[in-house]
Formats: sequence, C-alpha cells, structure tokens
Amino acid sequence: MKKRGWGIGCMWYGIGNTALANPAGAFIDLLNDGTVILLTGCADIGQGSNTVLAQIAAEVLGVEVSKIRVISGDTGVTPEGGATSASRQTYISGNAVKEAALQAQKPLLEKAAAILSVPVEELVCRAYKIFPRFDPERSVKLQDMIIKCRREGKMTLGHGWFNPVTTGLDEETGKGVPYATYAYATQWAEVEVDTETGQVEVIKLICAHDVGQAINPGAVEGQVEGGCVMGLGYALMEELVMDEGAILNPGFSNYLIPTAKDVPDIETIIVEDEEISGPFGAKGVGEPPLIPTAPAILNAISNATGIRFTKLPVKAEDILAALAQAERQH
Repeated sequence: MKKRGWGIGCMWYGIGNTALANPAGAFIDLLNDGTVILLTGCADIGQGSNTVLAQIAAEVLGVEVSKIRVISGDTGVTPEGGATSASRQTYISGNAVKEAALQAQKPLLEKAAAILSVPVEELVCRAYKIFPRFDPERSVKLQDMIIKCRREGKMTLGHGWFNPVTTGLDEETGKGVPYATYAYATQWAEVEVDTETGQVEVIKLICAHDVGQAINPGAVEGQVEGGCVMGLGYALMEELVMDEGAILNPGFSNYLIPTAKDVPDIETIIVEDEEISGPFGAKGVGEPPLIPTAPAILNAISNATGIRFTKLPVKAEDILAALAQAERQH
C-alpha cells in the first residue's frame, strides 16, 4: 500500500562567522569608456557570486552588468574576501563592493552636481547618465563626467570593506550578538511511502526563503533547488559507513546521492524582507535551502506512517522494520 504524507521543516541561520570578525574588501576602477574593473577576494565556487557582485557594482554606477570585469579569488591581486562559507559573501563582499563603487562614483557626482546645480545627495546614476532624482530629464552623460575628471587628473577609483557588527558571548551570562543578520525559511514536503517495500518518493517540495532582497532571483531559485536536492540525499540516501576510521563506501556505487530522477517538483517562494545592513537589502542564501529539507521529509514520512524516525538517512529497511515492530505491538 502506498501512503501519502505531508511535513514541514523550519529554520533560522546566522549569516557569517559566529561572533568573529570576518571582513571582506573590494577595489573598483572605472575606466574612460565606462568599463569597470572589480577586484574581489570572494571565491565563486558555483554559487554565482561573481554575477551578484557585478550586479551590485552596476546598480551603483549606472552601467550595464556586461561592462563589469570581475577578477575574483586571486591572492596575487585581490583584497581579502574571507571564506566562501557561512552564506556570507553576498552580504559581506556585496557591501564591500557597494562601498567601493560609491567611492569610485564620488568625483563624477561632484562634477555633475556643479554642472546641474544640484546637491550631490540628490543625484542618481542610471543608464550611463547622472540626473537629479526629482528631474530625470536634466542629465549629463556618465562618460562625459569621466572625461572631465581625467582632464583634471582625477581618477575614478574606489575601495571598500565591510565587517558585520557582532559581539562575543559574555562568559557569565552567555549573552551576545553572534550574527549581524539571520536567514529564515520554511519548507513543505509531500511524500509517498510504499509500505510493502519501504521505498519513499518525494513528490513535491514548496520552499519559502527570506533572502532580504533578491539581487538575482534566478540564482536564488537555483540555489534553493540545489540545496533541496542535497537535503533529499541527506534524508533518504547518503550514509557514510566507517569501520575504525576507514570509509567502507568511498565510491558512488555504494554511497548513494540523488540523481535527476530523484528530484521532485520544487516550488520556490522568494520572501523579500529588506535587511537594512545588507547591500540593497540582501542577505545570504547559501546553506539555508539545505537545512529544513530533511526535517520536512521526515515529518512527512511520520505523517504517512504514524512512526517517528530520528536518524538519517531513513532507508527502506528502516521503514519496513519500524512498520513490522508497530504491527507486532498492535
């Protein structure tokens, strides 16, 4: 018999290193033709940080993302970016890039303010133009301002760094502020359990994640989907077997991970609750998608079978054994 079950998993997760300084820096050089050289220590290991950081720089400077040339994770030339871990790079390196872009932009705004007779704080950069936020029709070209700065010997360079505000734990009370911001998420799982074979099929996952402001919604959705698949493997398949420190299943023939056929329908709900300390309101979304998936799946299995499982992974033989024990007890 196949039984359906539904379950929910929730999580909160601190962004950055726990109660430790974890700064990141960035350099920006705005060239004569509007091309932007961005140097960041942030290592893009597939999460898309190069794209997100380029978007942040482009948003500040009012240029196309295609004009941003990102040099990242090169210890020979880039500033310290900290680890690509703790879901921190969009938040921390993103703030550093934003500050560097604002510094590079400053002489251009000062030049435009003199021409337009408008205070610098009232100016906006968009689509290669600088204009008053209340009067977009009055504008000067970004490239013209760059040329004017060059003629006066002014460089359009910027550097920035950001370190989240945290405090260590008090030794007596245990109180502290270990993170400057947190990510939150809830995931819902629907499963089908075959009570004759013990096999579990995850039918659907619905995932609501608070990411602050989604700088790149497509990348956020991809991150959530990838994390959910990892969580599915954690819940149902991946088991490291060891004997006196030796791994007995070191290959993918006997250490099982999800394949495309195991991936359920995944619906991502991006919750945008602006983080005031983040770049354009953004927070991190690296690890959070993985965290609530296994609890949601296990709760769904419990809902389908009436049995609570408390270890991972939940394998077919575990379910059959638990069902048989429940039957004997009745």
